[in-house]
Amino acid sequence: MSKLKLATVWLDGCSGCHMSFLDMDERLLELAEVVDVVYSPIVDTKVFPDEVDITLVEGAVASVDDEKKIKKIREHSKMLVAMGDCAVTGNVPAMRNPIGPEAILNRAYIENVSAQPQIPCVVVPKLLRVVRPIHEFVKVDVFLPGCPPSADTFHTALTALVKSGPLDIPALTRFGA
Repeated sequence: MSKLKLATVWLDGCSGCHMSFLDMDERLLELAEVVDVVYSPIVDTKVFPDEVDITLVEGAVASVDDEKKIKKIREHSKMLVAMGDCAVTGNVPAMRNPIGPEAILNRAYIENVSAQPQIPCVVVPKLLRVVRPIHEFVKVDVFLPGCPPSADTFHTALTALVKSGPLDIPALTRFGA
């Protein structure tokens, strides 16, 4: 039997979900027997593959780049998993919504600097007016809530997904279920 292709993606968030994923420790070796990690911030692949079986997405959609990325990822993923509260609800990145991107950029790059105050236009992508969870842009198959989801939650969910078994995680994991 060939291994499933697994990808993990980091949008606008803190990397806590990836840290929790890695906290599966020796269970990662068990997972590696049935999946190949083909794209992730924890591997050196630069281009999202054409065909991925399961993609775990951390973070909210906060920039034009995030929006393009999540649409491409959905197009090339058989199953998309929103991992963590930022991907599920917008969570911490969405705290800027009442303030707006202009005020945030001015505070960070104009008011709080002593040398060369300017808002970057090359390194920092154009921010969306409102930070939103990924399901507002693309279809999400599974929701793993938590900030971050625990290593046990990741292990339970991934084991079920790779074996096509039932998900034994909170009812919030599937909208409409």
